[in-house]
Amino acid sequence: MYSNIRKKELKKIMMMFICMCVYVCMCMSVRAKVFPIDGGEGGGGAVAAVVGAAAPGCAVILISSGGRLHSSYVKVLFGLKHTVATFEVSNDEWNVNVTRRGLAETLQTARFVRRRSQCVVVVVVSEDYEFLVAFAQWSLKARLLSGTTKLLVLTRLPFYRVENLLCSYWTLSMMNAMLLNQEGEDARFLVYVHLPFSQAGSQVKRIASWGSRPGLVLRLAFPLFPDKFSNFHGTTVNVTALPYTPHWVEETNQSEDGTSKTVYSGTDYYLLASIAYALNFTIHVIPTPSWNEVALKVEERKSFMATVFHNVLPQRLERYDYSYTYEYGSLDFSVAKPSLKPRWQSLYYPLSNSVWLAVIAIMLIVPLSLYLLCLPELTPNSNRLGFGIVVQMVIATFLSQNLTKKLPQFNWSRCLMAAWLVFALVVGTVYRGNLTAALTLPKYPPRTETVQQLVNTFTSITMPPFGNEFIKFFKQSNSTLYKSLADKMSIVPDVITGLQRAQDYREAHVAGRRYMEQMIARHFTSPLGSTPLYVGRESLLPGISAWPIPHDAPYKHRLDTLMMAVVEAGMYEKWSEDMLGDTRRKARARQRSGRTDEEEQNDGGEGGGSVRALTMVHLQGPILLLLLCLAAATLAFAAEYVLNTRKNKTSSN
Repeated sequence: MYSNIRKKELKKIMMMFICMCVYVCMCMSVRAKVFPIDGGEGGGGAVAAVVGAAAPGCAVILISSGGRLHSSYVKVLFGLKHTVATFEVSNDEWNVNVTRRGLAETLQTARFVRRRSQCVVVVVVSEDYEFLVAFAQWSLKARLLSGTTKLLVLTRLPFYRVENLLCSYWTLSMMNAMLLNQEGEDARFLVYVHLPFSQAGSQVKRIASWGSRPGLVLRLAFPLFPDKFSNFHGTTVNVTALPYTPHWVEETNQSEDGTSKTVYSGTDYYLLASIAYALNFTIHVIPTPSWNEVALKVEERKSFMATVFHNVLPQRLERYDYSYTYEYGSLDFSVAKPSLKPRWQSLYYPLSNSVWLAVIAIMLIVPLSLYLLCLPELTPNSNRLGFGIVVQMVIATFLSQNLTKKLPQFNWSRCLMAAWLVFALVVGTVYRGNLTAALTLPKYPPRTETVQQLVNTFTSITMPPFGNEFIKFFKQSNSTLYKSLADKMSIVPDVITGLQRAQDYREAHVAGRRYMEQMIARHFTSPLGSTPLYVGRESLLPGISAWPIPHDAPYKHRLDTLMMAVVEAGMYEKWSEDMLGDTRRKARARQRSGRTDEEEQNDGGEGGGSVRALTMVHLQGPILLLLLCLAAATLAFAAEYVLNTRKNKTSSN
């Protein structure tokens, strides 16, 4: 039994040894070492002091260009329980083609390590200014740092070089980064940080120093890795946006001195203004000609954020990140309301087929019954009525005309005629009422309400310029429906153009529901309040939306916290309701003024503009019936004229 236990223990030891060997080989394949850190002097001691004070217990990623400072990182974090992954790019490989490609691959591997750690400090050790510049550029492209990752650069450079590094590159100026610089021949290190927003403006500040004897000495006003975005101190912050009612509205006001000023409003602007008030910065909107430019400025980090809601799409995540998802943003379609086609059957529609058959049957029975009751055998003392006269009397009373002949004075004939008159009164009244309703409120063709109906009905579908990303997204879909939708889509300059084409050329336009409803109410509403366009019931792409921000923006947590506070307080919905109510009031005012102008122009202000005029669409049936009756009367007149002429000639002979 003892030997069995020993065998099991040996197997466990062998398996552990094999796993360790495999793990070491994997680390060596990327030129990385993972080991607990021991002590050291010089730069290692400085790094140990800073990391130990600012990020105790965090993993450390060391990246070195070799050289004189390379030996310092081995002794980093003496006495602290840290795990360090070290990456080295040797000086022999330092040239434009090889090194930067190798540096990019190294940073990708380091990012893999960083993403699997909750708390990371990236330490870069190099005396080479060009290497540090390359690291600042490629670390941004490789997305090595997240918004919460701490970066510590250990170097020995002149101060003007240090200042240029900290001020010129986003990685060191905006991210959570500090620089340890050895100045002079002694072992004293100074800790610098770039503060993009302070009372004195953008500046490089020395916040601490480290020496072998005094150790780490902090300035009381600044902590290690200070929060750069808790207070902007009134600094101007660049944002991008384009008018997109009701989220972003721009109006140009003319002042008394002749200068024009752009005034912003809208739900997203109010949200941005609240954030600006909390963080103490001034809003500056960068002029952009298109939606692609709005996102491009964010991608290039010239704009801190695009402050108009964007749908969250996988393709867009490759270009930039998103803020807190504060709004439900659906992609909907708008098309023209189906129009009525002229129908000659307009006189037939007020009654159903069975009612028409019953009326025809009664129209045949009543004249025959009335004629039989008026026979000489049954009414010897009455005037005889021919069958033609009886038919004429029935048709006349059915059309609400008087009786042309005197009926026999017998009860059966009176009862029959009374029943017929009641029937004619009821049927005639019902028919005229339904005819009036059918002419003034006709039944329109069915509307396009679903995505399937949209694809089946329309051959051309338009979108604003931002629709290029949606078209790519739909083409990559596994659904044949959305692939067919993408094949029919094209780009137009703006939403107004798309809606106008939808009205003029019977196309469909796709955009945000709220914006299209606002534009239809503002630009496509008649003085009587009717609109030729409508928004479909089913959405093409229901989803969430947020503000685009640069990848790994260090101010994202501040922005998200404030946005969440505003949305949870109900302010965003309140602004949305106020914007919608204001738009409706303005639309009603324009409708009232437009209706008054039209009345004064068309009928001299007599109020006729409120009466809906019937067109040929409604009255084609009566007009065609009149023309047919006139043609029949003309033919009857011609036939009678010819017969009378022949009869007269025959009688004269």
